[in-house]
Amino acid sequence: MPLALRSFVIALCLTGLSALFASSSKAAEPAIDPQSGLVIAEGSSLVLAHCSACHSTSLITQNAMSKKRWLETIRWMQDTQKLWPLGDAEPIILDYLATWYGPKESARRPLLAPHLMPKQ
Repeated sequence: MPLALRSFVIALCLTGLSALFASSSKAAEPAIDPQSGLVIAEGSSLVLAHCSACHSTSLITQNAMSKKRWLETIRWMQDTQKLWPLGDAEPIILDYLATWYGPKESARRPLLAPHLMPKQ
């Protein structure tokens, strides 16, 4: 792991991210890290360290892919964008991405209420 990335991971630990993990288990809704926008859960610190080193976390939060599709995306980044091997972190990262940013039941917005529909 590059020294800069290792330092970044250590800095995350020192900022108290682990305290946010403890508080997220009590809430019905998952806690969201205010800086990254990621769901705070097991694997989020690895995702933040590995993924945000090259791109915004909004590229993660705006997607909804299966574990297979996330893996294909990681392989594409490794083949074309110089993403380093994730090693033992890869299955944890994939589980996190598939759990929190997996396929949604419906990608469509809810129907408009009848009173909001145009008059015909």
